[in-house]
Amino acid sequence: MTSAAELPGQTGINLTSQENYTNAKMPNPLMTATGVYVTVHGHFYQPPRENPYLDAIERQPGAAPFHDWNERIHHECYRPNAFARVLNDRGELVGIVNNYEFLSFNIGPTLMSWLERHDVEVYQRILEADRKSCQRLHGHGNAIAQVYNHIIMPLANERDKYTQIRWGKADFRSRFKRDPEGMWLAETAVDYPTLEALVKEGIRFIVLAPSQAQRCRLLPTKENPHPEWHEVGGSQIDPTRPYRCYLKPTLSTASSPLSTVSLSPRDGDREIENSTSQSPIPDHQSLPYIDIFFYDGPISRDMGFSDVLYNSGHLAGRIGSAVRGDRRPAQLISVATDGETFGHHKGGTEKTLAYAFTKEFPHRGWTVTNFAHYLSLNPPTWEVELKPVTAWSCAHGVDRWQDNCGCGGGGEWHQEWRRPLRNALNWLRDRLIEVYEEHGRQFFCDPWQARDEYIEVILDRSPHNIHRFLERHQTHKLTNAEQVDALRLLEMQRHALLMFTSCGWFFEEISRPEGTQILRYAARALELAGDVAGVQLEKEFLKRLAIAPSNVDIFKHGGEVYRQLVATSQITFKQVAAHHAIASLFNNHKGETRNGNGTSPNNCTVKYSHPYQKRVYCYNVHELDYHLQRLGALTLAVGHLKLISEITWESEHLVFAVLHLGGWDFHCCIQPFEGRRTYSQIKEKLLASLQKASAANTILVMMQLFGDQAFSLENLFAEERHRLMRLLSQETLSRLDQLYTQTYRDNYGVIMAFHRDELPAPQELQVAAEIALSYRCVNTLRALEQDISEPQSSINHILELKAIASEAKHLRCRLNIPEGKQMLEQLILRLLWQLLHDANDTFDADIQRLERLIDVAYQLNVGICLDRSQELYFSCLYNKILPQCQTAIANGEDVIKHRQLLKLGQKLAVDVGYWLDQMG
Repeated sequence: MTSAAELPGQTGINLTSQENYTNAKMPNPLMTATGVYVTVHGHFYQPPRENPYLDAIERQPGAAPFHDWNERIHHECYRPNAFARVLNDRGELVGIVNNYEFLSFNIGPTLMSWLERHDVEVYQRILEADRKSCQRLHGHGNAIAQVYNHIIMPLANERDKYTQIRWGKADFRSRFKRDPEGMWLAETAVDYPTLEALVKEGIRFIVLAPSQAQRCRLLPTKENPHPEWHEVGGSQIDPTRPYRCYLKPTLSTASSPLSTVSLSPRDGDREIENSTSQSPIPDHQSLPYIDIFFYDGPISRDMGFSDVLYNSGHLAGRIGSAVRGDRRPAQLISVATDGETFGHHKGGTEKTLAYAFTKEFPHRGWTVTNFAHYLSLNPPTWEVELKPVTAWSCAHGVDRWQDNCGCGGGGEWHQEWRRPLRNALNWLRDRLIEVYEEHGRQFFCDPWQARDEYIEVILDRSPHNIHRFLERHQTHKLTNAEQVDALRLLEMQRHALLMFTSCGWFFEEISRPEGTQILRYAARALELAGDVAGVQLEKEFLKRLAIAPSNVDIFKHGGEVYRQLVATSQITFKQVAAHHAIASLFNNHKGETRNGNGTSPNNCTVKYSHPYQKRVYCYNVHELDYHLQRLGALTLAVGHLKLISEITWESEHLVFAVLHLGGWDFHCCIQPFEGRRTYSQIKEKLLASLQKASAANTILVMMQLFGDQAFSLENLFAEERHRLMRLLSQETLSRLDQLYTQTYRDNYGVIMAFHRDELPAPQELQVAAEIALSYRCVNTLRALEQDISEPQSSINHILELKAIASEAKHLRCRLNIPEGKQMLEQLILRLLWQLLHDANDTFDADIQRLERLIDVAYQLNVGICLDRSQELYFSCLYNKILPQCQTAIANGEDVIKHRQLLKLGQKLAVDVGYWLDQMG
């Protein structure tokens, strides 16, 4: 049995102990380049999916049962890698490893923003992993930066290149609290102007595919001023060493495929580091450079497309096959792939990494490192020249993002749309530059510097921070209207960058979600340009999109994709107001009296004239007046509100009236606020019309006052619409549940008879049984939630759940209660936390109750997942539970309580057998 001190996850893993090398008088591979080093790089990235008008991701049905693809991939990849399991041969947990502490990684800024918002625990684990890797690797953290929103850098204009790098650096600094040493290029797409921008921005190294190198040689020295060039254009470059790439004003060899690179001098060029006795020749010393790592192509492909990741021994063996036996003092085996491979594309492989990092690689004497640390120990002694324009996922340079090159093709589908789409967006970008420069100079001392520093606002949209930003960049004290236009211009530029996100071209069809998304960003940029400058660019943009042929008949071309999928998703202030108005009928206001189903009692009047504030996505809603009246089946709400965009500070005063006719029927009207007197008259006429108890008459008055435009339930944003649909269906579903329950009770003996004789029960009766038992289970769980602090009541509810589980098993019923699954997981976690952290005198009863609940959760067969509870238990095992056990044994105390806690660990599939055996 492995001792506690040897297990990963509990006391921190020290892959290379400096003390061991010091005591043995051996070279320490963390301090001196010696031996084999391994770097596994994960490129973690999700395309931005936020609705440009709401600054939030809407529900994506394809990601079900999760809300959206970010959430699904997070569940399958990002979180499992933050809490990667090391299991024994019985499937019991022996360690939890934060894989980010040993992976080299970049995480796209848009994805990091999502993680910070939706799972701060995982977000903090990632930041902590970088800090720990810095400590282990002498100041060189695992995280590297990424160009901001994954644009193809060789296809970007010069300003966009620099903004992408500067935003990527600023986002990195704000999170990891240090400057990035390296930067990941989207699709590793690179050309020499991109290298120049990286060098000028202080980036030390990048990572490329071996196919992107053209030729290499030893660095020139005084002793060997003209070393021989080696052609490596067919991916033959040796990936076990770093290379230095010089940015040369002109190339010294006529055979080079590279064109001249224009360089401007910069202050403080770095001295060339070299740990050998060779000294570079003088003309090289004066040239700017960047260092480049080339990952091992065959191994990286195997990680993505073979089964090598499903076994840590196989992975180590595959990496070991690349170790060079030429007696070089140090070599780096580096692999790189999409980070989503580890858990999303290949389920469970985060466990392979965890065991490889903590057991398999150290066992072979390999040092787990990252690129920056290896570079600090082993600076390049070789020079490389790159092919002119390349990427890792296109064999045709970067044509995948601008031409019908066949990469990413869908069988017979063409990609003739790529070039017209690229041209249309380039045209739009250039027109937006004109708008930005003409109007931006009215507000900003330097409009392009303001854009580069706008990342500070993107990261923190608090009013104080925005005011501080504007004060720093403004040409004069801006009025409120000028502040709005200034922010509109900056948002226009942000969306002009987002519309070049690489994913829009990556696949086979323009109407896919990725292509539609970048067109939504373009549409928002068009709208903002019109708001500030009054320019109408959409018509010409659509003409250019019409040249982009779609593979889908209903769209025909990009213009129709825009009209059908993009223009229909645009959102106005009136839509936001309508959303709030309809939802207000089911949301509590201060001082209101409402029934359990969210509606007000019959024939009641609700008045609310004090400011009431809430948030609808990225809009602040200030409800300045609200009046609700219910008469029979009719409910009417009239109100005055002010909407403010948190993004651009645009605002509007609006008046709404919404009539609920019962069921799913709503009639909502919106118009601008034209003064208190007019508003009072509108309210008076509408409330008077309701007194006639005629829906037709009230709607007629609404049309007279507001016009013909009306909004209904389908105009709500999807999340709220779905919530209200469930709410409005509750009464009907409740009646049906009761009906099925009665049917099940009346025919219980019949169903049992069929199952007893091993005959299929009639479908109608089997369905009734499953619905009735699911309904009963959810109601019991809700009661358990309410009574969880009452020991006896909660035990009674658990016994009822056990009876339900037994009944369902006998009748072969599958309980369909996703809500119940989450409730069970949360209840178990809550009870476990109380047991481990709250001192009380009811330990025996509490642990018994928790064990019973865990047992019944599995018996209900609803796919329970106790990962969070397992993590909580494991976090206490080594710093609390085991020390208490040892103290009790040493003091001759009763160890029954401690044995119970260890047995609870067994129930949570944690390996505690060694300590249970020690306790007898």
